[in-house]
Amino acid sequence: MNLKKYLVRALHRLQKGPGYTYKELLVWYCDNTNTHGPKRIIKEGPKKKLIWFFLTLLFASLVFWQWGILINTYLSYNVTSSLSIGFKTMKFPAVTICNANPFKYSEVKPLLKELDRLIEAALERILQPTPGNSSENMSLPLDMELWNQIPLVLIDEQDKDNPIILDIFETNQTLAGNETAMDNETSVSRLPAVCPQCSHPGSDNCTYRNFSSAAQAVTEWYILQSTSILSKVPLHDRINMGYQAEDMILACLYGAEPCNYKNFTQIYHPDHGNCYIFNWGMDEEALNSSNPGAEFGLKLILDISQQDYIPYLSSAAGARLMLHQQKSFPFLKDQGIYAMAGTETSIGVLVDELERMGYPYSDCTLNGSDVPVKNLYSQYNTSYSIQACLRSCFQNHMVEICGCGHYMFPLPEGVNYCNNEDNPGWAYCYSSLRSSIKQRQICIDSCKETCNDTQYKMTISMADWPSEASEDWIFHILSYERDMSTNVTLDRNGIIKLNIYFQEYNYRTISESAATTIVWLLSSLGGQFGFWMGGSVLCLIEFGEIIIDSLWITIINVISWCKGLKQRRARARYPDAPPTVSELVEAHTNLGFQHEAVGAVPGAEALPPEPGTPPPNYDSLRVQPLDTLGPDSDAD
Repeated sequence: MNLKKYLVRALHRLQKGPGYTYKELLVWYCDNTNTHGPKRIIKEGPKKKLIWFFLTLLFASLVFWQWGILINTYLSYNVTSSLSIGFKTMKFPAVTICNANPFKYSEVKPLLKELDRLIEAALERILQPTPGNSSENMSLPLDMELWNQIPLVLIDEQDKDNPIILDIFETNQTLAGNETAMDNETSVSRLPAVCPQCSHPGSDNCTYRNFSSAAQAVTEWYILQSTSILSKVPLHDRINMGYQAEDMILACLYGAEPCNYKNFTQIYHPDHGNCYIFNWGMDEEALNSSNPGAEFGLKLILDISQQDYIPYLSSAAGARLMLHQQKSFPFLKDQGIYAMAGTETSIGVLVDELERMGYPYSDCTLNGSDVPVKNLYSQYNTSYSIQACLRSCFQNHMVEICGCGHYMFPLPEGVNYCNNEDNPGWAYCYSSLRSSIKQRQICIDSCKETCNDTQYKMTISMADWPSEASEDWIFHILSYERDMSTNVTLDRNGIIKLNIYFQEYNYRTISESAATTIVWLLSSLGGQFGFWMGGSVLCLIEFGEIIIDSLWITIINVISWCKGLKQRRARARYPDAPPTVSELVEAHTNLGFQHEAVGAVPGAEALPPEPGTPPPNYDSLRVQPLDTLGPDSDAD
C-alpha cells in the first residue's frame, strides 16, 4: 500500500466530516467551533455573512493586539517594591574609624621635606610678596626637578582669547626685576592650574587642569606629588608612620562591657592610613545588640593628635568613621562621615534591608562571581560590593593604559605603583582616565549591584565635649592613662567622643517581587480572548486541530504532486511507452469482433490462424487497480 493511500485512510479515520480540501475543512471548522462568529459566517445570508466576517476579523485582530501587549509586558520583567517592618534582635554593625590625616607629620616629614619647601616657595609667589619679603627657605636651593615633573602654573585670563601661561617661579623673578607688583584686579584674573604632563610650562604639549582657587590647586598638586613619593615606601613602613591603635583609642565601652584597642582589627586604608574596625566579624562572631538606646551601644574616646597633621595633605581635622556590614570593605571616602574634634557625637542607627530579585528581573549579583571585573579587594577576604568593583575596574584600566597602578587602589599581581621616576607621564594618564566619561561608563556597565544589601541610616547630633567645667579633670585623667604623666598632654583640638547605638529594633525590609507572573499572563490572555471572541482554552485546541488537519492535507497534496511529477518525467523520457492492459483488452475485443464479422458472411468459413501463430494468453491479463479509493471504501 503506498504512502498516499495510508495518509488518506488515516485522515478519514481520525476525522469524520472535515473533508479532504482546504475549503471543506474551513467550512467544517466554522460550523463546529465553539468560538462565536465563525458559525454566523456560513449560516447567514450574503449581507449578514459579510458583516459577520468583518466583525470576526476585527475582534480577532483586537485579541492578537492585546495578546502582544500582554506578552511584551510580561517579558519586560517589571518588579514592584514592598515595604515591611519587623522587630528582632539585630547584629551590631561593623564600625570603622580612621584619622582624617593618614600619617604623623613627625614620621613622614623626612620624605616630604623637599616637597614642603617647594610648596612653601610656590605659595609665596602665588601671594606675590613685595621684593625683600622672601623667606629664609628661599636662600636654599629648591629641587626644581621635582617641580618640573608636575609644575604648578598661573593662567592670566585678562585677555580671554589669548590667555598667558606664567610659571610661578619665573613669573615672580620677572616681577621682581621690574620692581612692580600686580594689583588686586590682576590677581583675581590669574587662575591656578596643575600641569600633569608638560616638558616646560607654556609649551604646546602641556595639558592643564584648571582650578578656580589656589587652595584647590595646591591641595591637588600636593596630593599628586606625595602619591608619587609614598608609593615607593613599603607597606610596613607606611603602617608604622600612621596612627597606632593604642595611641588613638583612649577608651572603649560596648554596652556594659569594657573594651580596648585589642578588640579592633587594623587595616591599611590608602586614603586615611591606619584604620580600625570594631565587630568586623572576620575572626569572631558578630556581636548582637542587647537593647536599643545609647546605653547599649558603642562608646569611644579618640585622640586624633591634630598637632601632628601634615599641613598640605589634609585640610580637615577630625575622625572619619563608617558603619557597614560584617566582612565588607569600608569605603570611607564615599560613605564615611566626619566626627569633629572637641565634640561628643551621637549616632542613632536605623536598619534598612534591601532584597532585589535576580535575573531576569534585575541585573544584580549574589556574590560577584558573574561580574567580568576581577575584584582586587578580595585580598582582604571581604564580600563583593559595587564600590569594590568600580575601583577594581578603574585600577585595571589604569594598569592597561598607563602601565602602572594608582597608589589609592589595590594592585594586581606583577604590577607596581606609579611614580614620577619610573612613570613620568602617569599623572597625565591618571587625570585623563579619571575625567574620561567613556571609561567610567564601561565600568558602570560591567559592575552590578548586590541582590541583598543592608544599609544603616544615621541620625547624628553633636555637643561640645568636654564642657569648660569638666575639661580640666577629664584631660588630666586621660593624659595620665595614656602617658602615665601628671601633666596634661591632651586638649580640646584632639579629643573626640563617639556614641553609636540602635535607635530602635524596628527594621525595614524593602523587597522586590515580580509585577507580572505566568498566572497573571494566562488569566489576562484568557480574559481578552473570552471578552472579544467568547472563546476558551478548548477553542484554542480546536484551532490547533484545524491547523494539524491542514498540514495533513498539505502533505497529501505534496505527495500527489511529487507522484505526478515523476510520471510526467517518465513519459518525457520514454515517448513510445508499451501499451497498457486496457489497451490490450480493447485490441483483443476488436480482434474478436473482426472474427465474428468474417464468420457471419453467408457461405464464408472462418479462417484458421496462420501456422506458427501462438494463441493469446488470457491468464496474463490483470485489471489495474484504481489510483485512489473513496472515503467509504474498506478494501485493503
